[in-house]
Amino acid sequence: MGFPWTEAPYPVFVADSRATLLFVNEAAGLVFPGASPGAQMQSVLPGWLTSAHRDVVRVPPQRPQAAPLTTAHGPVDDRTFEAHPTAAEDGTVVWWLVDDTDHRLAREALRMERERTAFLTQTSNLLLSSLNLERCMDVTAQMAAEHLADAALVIAPSHGRVLPMVACRRGGTPATSHRAVDPSQVPGLGEALQGFPPVPSRWIDPATAPDWLVPDGFGTVGSIVITPLPGHGLSAGALVLLRGTGRHAFTEGEEVFARLFAARAGAAMSAARLYAEQASITEILMRELLPPRLCQVSGVDYAGGYRPSKDHERVGGDFYDVHPAAVQGDASLVVLGDVCGKGLQAAVMTGKIRTTMHALLPMADDHHRVLSLLNTSLRNTENARFVTMVLASASRVGNSVRLRLTSAGHPAPFILRRDGLVEEAPTRGTLVGVLPDLVTETAEVTLAPGETCLLYTDGISEARGGPMGDTMFGEERLRRALLECAGMPAEAVVERVQMLASQWVGTGKHDDMAVVVIAAPRTNHLRAVDGHTRGRFTA
Repeated sequence: MGFPWTEAPYPVFVADSRATLLFVNEAAGLVFPGASPGAQMQSVLPGWLTSAHRDVVRVPPQRPQAAPLTTAHGPVDDRTFEAHPTAAEDGTVVWWLVDDTDHRLAREALRMERERTAFLTQTSNLLLSSLNLERCMDVTAQMAAEHLADAALVIAPSHGRVLPMVACRRGGTPATSHRAVDPSQVPGLGEALQGFPPVPSRWIDPATAPDWLVPDGFGTVGSIVITPLPGHGLSAGALVLLRGTGRHAFTEGEEVFARLFAARAGAAMSAARLYAEQASITEILMRELLPPRLCQVSGVDYAGGYRPSKDHERVGGDFYDVHPAAVQGDASLVVLGDVCGKGLQAAVMTGKIRTTMHALLPMADDHHRVLSLLNTSLRNTENARFVTMVLASASRVGNSVRLRLTSAGHPAPFILRRDGLVEEAPTRGTLVGVLPDLVTETAEVTLAPGETCLLYTDGISEARGGPMGDTMFGEERLRRALLECAGMPAEAVVERVQMLASQWVGTGKHDDMAVVVIAAPRTNHLRAVDGHTRGRFTA
């Protein structure tokens, strides 16, 4: 029987239903040196080919010729082959093999690249979902231990002589610690913490790893990779990858991939650290810019309320302060102002004005002089904004409170009398920071026990809302709201006015809103609670 596959460029052999070789071409003989006609397949061919042949000969003879037979795959030494069968009617099977080693390697490389890309994407998503530094360190250590090594350590730059670090074993939970250790004990670690390029793992002797570098229960270290975690201009720390003695050492390709992972982790850690530092600075500045909490000073009740133009902001262009008298019996100074503009820029100017006013406190009795000096200061400031203000000097005289009120381009204060009458204080003045000369008119008012003075910014009176959404709250509506507050404590008056203004605005836009209430206590009898709180006044 002659066979047409003698000169075929690929391996071909023919076997009968008993797995006896009938024909082996020259190419097949090179791949399988022991194969020759008459030999049994199981003696000279790989087991995966013998098993595939048995599966083919089990197919019934009446099997439709159009139905394809199963292609087998398997290794031969360091190569891999696809084996394609063709069954004949006499029960013999022709096998021809195709070397697909290069295709397999390409497929594996593509699969690995896709897996690594997916891993880096998952890592980035997890790390960027949080701006918490400790969380970023935990995620970095856990992801590295699960996908890159048997264990991982993330070490942050030292705080003094202490190294913050997170260690994690594969399948374990990240553990945080702070150790006073010397990073120079580990070759490459000190350099990595300073952001220098990584030291190749083959230069690091695992036997020299100190105990603090190895997580509890890890066992003997077989290989180590240390790579920097690059941050924004400064190193975010170092990543240490550990493998046990039963695993293969890190390859050059794995070290390169570890650096790609470290770049993402370092960027996230650096962003988290910058955010924490900026948040701390912002919190400190905010504490200085936020309006103070008001209480009773020298027998006079004070209360204040503030709402910025944007609910997500904490500061803006409206402000108020109460400066207690430096000498017993003198008047305290109340300042309520409205800087042109909104948001952080207006808040910065607010801080400057409040600082200037604090410096001018020795002249607090002379409202016109204080406002004139502030006017000169603002006009001499680059990119200055103008401000409207009202000053109130308040002092307790018997059971009453004496007020001197001066407005500078600001809405005049309202006075709520015990009989339910609402008066407007007769004070006027020009804007601060606009004209060379300031014009002011000071009014003197006396509050009897139970009477109230309301200072407010135009964010209240000019708030637009209502049924049509574009009607100003207005001074007349504010007067009526104040009438409803007769007999209320100062804090209750502030809450009532703020509530009505907020209801009027609804979800619409509004300017900054600030309110300060000065009230004469209903009696001069104060019952303290625990000796520390403001207590309450009883009629």
